[in-house]
Amino acid sequence: MKIIIAGAGKVGSMLTRWLVSEGHEIILVDRRKEILENCSEEFDILAVQGNCAAVNTLKQTGVEDADVIIAVTGGDEYNLLCCLTAHTLNPDIHTIARIRNPEYADQIYNMQETFASSLAVNPEKDAAREIDKLLKYPGFLRRDTFAKGRAEIVELKVKPGSPMENISLMDLNNILKSKVLVCAINRGGVVFAPSGDFVLQTDDHLFVTGSRDELTKMLKSIGIITRKVKSVMLCGGGKVSYYLAKLLSESGVQVELIEKDYDRCVHLAEVLPDVSVVNGDASNQKFLESEGIQNCDAVVALTSFDEMNMIISLYAKNYGVEQVVTKVDHVENQIIKDAVGLESVVCPKDLCCNHIVRYVRAMENKSGAALSVHTFADGQMEALEFKVDSDTRNIDVPLKDMNLKKGVLVACITRGGNLIIPDGSSSYRVNDGVVIVKSGDVNIGKINDIFA
Repeated sequence: MKIIIAGAGKVGSMLTRWLVSEGHEIILVDRRKEILENCSEEFDILAVQGNCAAVNTLKQTGVEDADVIIAVTGGDEYNLLCCLTAHTLNPDIHTIARIRNPEYADQIYNMQETFASSLAVNPEKDAAREIDKLLKYPGFLRRDTFAKGRAEIVELKVKPGSPMENISLMDLNNILKSKVLVCAINRGGVVFAPSGDFVLQTDDHLFVTGSRDELTKMLKSIGIITRKVKSVMLCGGGKVSYYLAKLLSESGVQVELIEKDYDRCVHLAEVLPDVSVVNGDASNQKFLESEGIQNCDAVVALTSFDEMNMIISLYAKNYGVEQVVTKVDHVENQIIKDAVGLESVVCPKDLCCNHIVRYVRAMENKSGAALSVHTFADGQMEALEFKVDSDTRNIDVPLKDMNLKKGVLVACITRGGNLIIPDGSSSYRVNDGVVIVKSGDVNIGKINDIFA
């Protein structure tokens, strides 16, 4: 497809890299000449310098025959105008705009047709939802949901003294006592699909597929007690904190929000009447102690600085807080989080890119493309959901008789309202849903691409 990306910032560059790798024709637009030259050289794409909301600039991109325009500049109003102008020049184009201001949330939804918006993405709101999900279902470091909630891929860590320690995968089911599948392992930053004789070690990160009920059984079997979070401390008063505090307070969770800027505190107290808003410095350990960090069920570090968030999270871990979630805005800092032992990390930019790429892939759905896509294991693995149709190869063929590409695994099959965790004798049928897990270096656009 021909895709115009307006804005060459971190999200724009990340989207460019991702979509170019999938074979799309990308035209990148930005005012900044130097950044465009770097991107053009790195990705071998067409770059257009100028105002992405201006008719003349958009005409230079060939917007009249483009399939999608993705507006991810720094300004919400700019992104909306860019999409509206593009739609005027090409009524068939799909428009995606990043809109971050909470004040626009309702009107973007209610005036979607007026704004000619196919999709509006809000990284901070997506991050808040992701964190809310982690807090409401404790025990996992990450959760990705498929098949209308019937299937999940979760991340958990082998901790010292865990029943999983020094156990081979072929013997793991005897301990887990649940119908789940380990689809990937991250050991020291290296991610791979393990064989049955692989022996788990302390600090290994497991990525496990199963239904919510079976995954809950698994947690109980390995001694991870999950209890509902009742009190949460949010450090930082930005957009993610606003959205998250709203979600948590509406579900009855006691929320304390700490923000350094007094005027911002006054505003948050007005718009979040059920939240305890405190004016203070969340990077000050003594202040956190005086606010009772040691008594919280969970702490979420949400300041504007990655390094500050990591420090706050380490404070919380030192005080024995059961659940600690860290917001990271710069992808390169995810390497540091592994080094310092942080576990539940959420990156709004990653979530934003995932959301947009899923939409783009869904546009190709007529030809059997993925219904949904999720990256995990620091971007080294990908899970794709497909629907089996009459053109799908190997229908009713046992998995053990299929010649799959190296690095590809059939993680689960959904049939009607049932979830099947497959073994070698399992097969799929027409209208089944199939979740495929693959390593990042394997290119799969359609379900038939899984075969060697």
